[in-house]
Amino acid sequence: MTDDPAVFGYGSLVNLATHDFAAPRAARLTGWRRIWRHSTQRQVAFLSVEPDPNSSISGVIAHLPGGDWAALDAREHAYTRRDVTHQVTHISTPIATAVYEARPELTQHPSVGHPILLSYLDVVIQGFLQLYGQDGVDDFIATTHDWGPILNDRTAPIYPRAQTLSAQEIRIVDRTLEQLPVRMQHR
Repeated sequence: MTDDPAVFGYGSLVNLATHDFAAPRAARLTGWRRIWRHSTQRQVAFLSVEPDPNSSISGVIAHLPGGDWAALDAREHAYTRRDVTHQVTHISTPIATAVYEARPELTQHPSVGHPILLSYLDVVIQGFLQLYGQDGVDDFIATTHDWGPILNDRTAPIYPRAQTLSAQEIRIVDRTLEQLPVRMQHR
């Protein structure tokens, strides 16, 4: 086991195909809730977290090779890194763990002009499905707040780490989205 610090991923990092961090494993973060936001630094909505003493969310922790935060800080450039070491539960020795929170003063709710990308949502749901199964997908939906319009970019993904979904995964994503009170925009 490595002594390198870890990051708690609650969105695209749950999809292990989007990174090569060491020893990824299921974890839960207490005292935070997952939310959709957009900021002046991005054209589309993205997932973030905000403190909420009555909430907990599932995700993944993974070690940063050599404890090098620079690459992850660059990937998560619209976020601030927060220490959540004592708020994360997982089945291993406690380790220094951080989560990334979008800077609240720079964010707003998703909107028609700043929608959620379906290609991004595909990646996130595929990750939860692979790590937690259908119960994990259901938990992701139930514990994610401030849903906004979704832009269907699946045939020409805008999200840079888009993944290929199986026909079954596509059906699961589409069936899941039918249950949400969101509007689908088409390109």
